[in-house]
Amino acid sequence: MKSRIITALLLSIAFLASCDKKTDTVTVNIQVKAPTLSESDSIYITGNLSELGSWQADGRLMKHIGNGIWKTQLQLPKETIIEYKFTKGSWETEAAQSDGKPMENAVLTVAEDTLTTTLITHWRAGEALPIEGQITGDVAYHKQMTYEGILDRDVIVWLPPNYNNNPEQRYSVLYMQDGQNIVDPLTASYKVDWQIDETATRLVEEGQIEPIIVVGIYCTDKRTYEYTPGEGSDAYMAFVTEKLKPFIDQTYRTKTEREYTAVGGSSAGGLISMMLAWEYPEVFSKAICMSPAFKIKGDNITIDYVTPVKESYKKDLQLYIDNGGVGLEARLQPGVDAMIKVLKEKGFKEGVDLFYTVDQEAQHSEKYWAERMPNALLWLFGKEK
Repeated sequence: MKSRIITALLLSIAFLASCDKKTDTVTVNIQVKAPTLSESDSIYITGNLSELGSWQADGRLMKHIGNGIWKTQLQLPKETIIEYKFTKGSWETEAAQSDGKPMENAVLTVAEDTLTTTLITHWRAGEALPIEGQITGDVAYHKQMTYEGILDRDVIVWLPPNYNNNPEQRYSVLYMQDGQNIVDPLTASYKVDWQIDETATRLVEEGQIEPIIVVGIYCTDKRTYEYTPGEGSDAYMAFVTEKLKPFIDQTYRTKTEREYTAVGGSSAGGLISMMLAWEYPEVFSKAICMSPAFKIKGDNITIDYVTPVKESYKKDLQLYIDNGGVGLEARLQPGVDAMIKVLKEKGFKEGVDLFYTVDQEAQHSEKYWAERMPNALLWLFGKEK
């Protein structure tokens, strides 16, 4: 295992970590008032925490306590940020607005014991989620790849236009976290994918970027464990660098050198992407960090893993970092600001080796990451680069 530069990290992301001290935990009671349901109906809460099922539609069963109210209780670290939704057990029966469209995610920061109640008067009627788009181009699947210390996972590989017609050509590679969400709406959260396939195809055909291979690494139920600092991320990064990349290089016509290899993701996926690039600069030269969960607590939680022993220390990397401005995005902004500040102190310059943008209207979801993906691909793989 590679010796960690993150030796004293830092970053115990509050909404994903656990605390040992009782004084650092709070009690969170979440209630749903659902006057249109009967007491025999089941309501589930699902969200960004493992305690909420990590976005599985039937993540955590709530208890009916009478008077049309269902409740669940959580013990969480202070400053935890919860993002969540309610369903009746499937995405086809999630809580809806009066027009039938799914309700937006609820976002809650818990600094003290909390009780919150959501009124829900409409539920989706069991119809399938509308699917927008399809897979554009050729993909290959590698099922249940294994590595010690992490869960098995699937990998999807998207091939650029005319890959099979140009047997002598080799390609740069982009490794993406949450691979189930990047090209296939059938496997994506809420049936909305990042549309990397359509975006890359268009940019290649317009001559704006070189053709690239995109490798989507599916997440697992242990996403938090694998994407945030600790033993899980150590094992996950070893899997990506020691097993997956060699496998991809042996199986596909890749340009194997670091200057042609990038990594990317969003939220905690943006965090692990930065960690991969920073700890393995001999493997990766580029990183996409969309809406990254660099820091979401107070000033006592810092981004230490990019702070070197020598003040002038700097990595030879091309970094794309962005964020939105709505809901959870706003709560992630202090961490993004802190990271940009540290990177600039280390010598990164916007427009040279750092691209940074904020879309104040954007929310924390695949739809908005898809809208910003052209910026990322042009910055890292544009022909002028």
